[in-house]
Amino acid sequence: MTEASGDMRMLVEQIAQALVDAPEQVQVTPVEDGDATILELRVAPADLGKVIGRQGRTAKSIRTLLGAASMKFKKRYMLEIIEDEDEDEEDEEENGPAE
Repeated sequence: MTEASGDMRMLVEQIAQALVDAPEQVQVTPVEDGDATILELRVAPADLGKVIGRQGRTAKSIRTLLGAASMKFKKRYMLEIIEDEDEDEEDEEENGPAE
């Protein structure tokens, strides 16, 4: 991981931790993808809505900040908010499919 990737990862991590109720569960993983770096953001399932925001406004704002900050490094960074499907599958196994 380059120094720039670490700085951008920390930026997204700190913003996400300020928004959620469970900041200890915030994880940001950089994934190199050619000329761009994808930052995968994972949060607790209950906090997913806080990171996305109404009609995606919060997520769009985080992406805008990420784009502006990435100009300094002349590299493209993209944010993906990952919804862990494992926990949904576990709930489905215990309680049956959601109706």
